[in-house]
Formats: sequence, C-alpha cells, structure tokens
Amino acid sequence: MTTFDKIIETISTAGEALKGQASQLGDVAREKGFQIIEGWVLALPKMEAYGFKTTYFSANLSSNPTLELELRASSDTFPLGRLDAILDENRERTPVNLVFTAVKTTLLLQQKARIGKLDPLVVKIRIKLAPEIKVSFGTPSVEG
Repeated sequence: MTTFDKIIETISTAGEALKGQASQLGDVAREKGFQIIEGWVLALPKMEAYGFKTTYFSANLSSNPTLELELRASSDTFPLGRLDAILDENRERTPVNLVFTAVKTTLLLQQKARIGKLDPLVVKIRIKLAPEIKVSFGTPSVEG
C-alpha cells in the first residue's frame, strides 16, 4: 500500500467517524429540542390561567423540532402591577417568567414611546433549541 493509499484510507476512516459523531449529536440535539418543547407545552395552562388565550399552536417535528404558539389577551389584562405580581410568583427562568418578562418590557417600551393603548396584546413564540418570543400590542398590517 502506497503512502497516498494510506492517506486516502485515513481520510475515509475519519470521515466515517465524523458522520457517526454528527448523527449522535443530531440525536442529542433533537431530544433536547423535544424536552424544551415539552416544558413550554406544560406551561401553557398556567399562562392561560393568568388570562391568555392560545389562538395558534403548530408543531414541526423534523430534525430540528419547533413549536410555534400565539397567545392573545386584551391589553387591559396585564397592567404593570399585575405583571410584577406574576413575575414575583414565577421567579425562576421558566417559560412563564420569560413570556411575562417580555410582555412587561414591551409594555414599558410602549409607554416610554408615548403610544396610546393598542389592542390586542399578542405574544408569538417560536421554540427551538433557543426560544424566540415576540410581543406586540395591536395587529400589524403586514405579518412577518
């Protein structure tokens, strides 16, 4: 066997090992994604108990599982005092805490901008390995 043949064999062996490791990492990531999604699904009843209504629920069960949710409420449902109380009840970094922190931050920014009251309060959530939360007051004319 020539040196060139040995190099080709070594590259081939390394490539097969990398494929195996990538497959294992993909399985671990997929399982972690499902665990994260399950945590959010279990938190939905609590968010609904606070006053949100789930208006959209979608699951993409691929190699990168994704859960998309839309929650709605009247903007009067969560004044600052109530948001503070909810956050005090949910101090841990949980889905409930993340959602209500995003709502409070968006409300404070809206007030700072001196924008009048907009309705409805809409929370859009896309959960992957890292959650994405979008909060809006009012309905945009262009969805994005």
